[in-house]
Amino acid sequence: MIGTKPVRVLIADDQTLFRSGLARLLDDDPRVTVVAEAADGVEAVRRCRETEPDVVLMDIKMPNLDGIQATEQILAAMPGTPVLILTTLEADSHVLAALRAGASGYVLKDADLEAIVASILTVKSGERVMAGAVAQRVLGMLTGDTTPKDFYDGLTAREVEILKLIATGCANKQIAYKLAISEKTVRNHISNMYEKLQIFDRSQAVLYAARKGLVQL
Repeated sequence: MIGTKPVRVLIADDQTLFRSGLARLLDDDPRVTVVAEAADGVEAVRRCRETEPDVVLMDIKMPNLDGIQATEQILAAMPGTPVLILTTLEADSHVLAALRAGASGYVLKDADLEAIVASILTVKSGERVMAGAVAQRVLGMLTGDTTPKDFYDGLTAREVEILKLIATGCANKQIAYKLAISEKTVRNHISNMYEKLQIFDRSQAVLYAARKGLVQL
């Protein structure tokens, strides 16, 4: 890339080893230079204002301020700054939330270095990128070709609502009160939900809800 300045990157991730390791690897590539690192969303917003990077690599799950909220704040303060969500999560709701927040793309942490660099260069040029593992599913949701029901393994909207309440620790009686339905109806919904998801208890329901991004554990 003779005559071309390297893309200035900020990395925000609360996992120190991953963040510093990625920073070293990226710095070895002449197309990229890491200008700042951040351990949480609050620091990411502050360091972004200080260094004005060309591209922000943003983890989703971080303390104090998550990556989605940090993305919103960065784009409010510095419109047009490409934010590339970098995560191990493949939950559809996280992808959609990140895109709604204004992220320019989404790449999985286990992608090889060349793929991450290519994604950085792509969003720097004004285009969007998305990890192949989730791109088709997200495209289906954004275009309306696939309904949210398909993303929750056939659960109805009411069952998803009950699943979220279970995952936040509500007992059947509390769920019935909150939704203004009978406990028997709640039990029926839960039974149907377990059958569809092929799970057997609340702990498995909580794990499913977390995996789908319905709750934060």
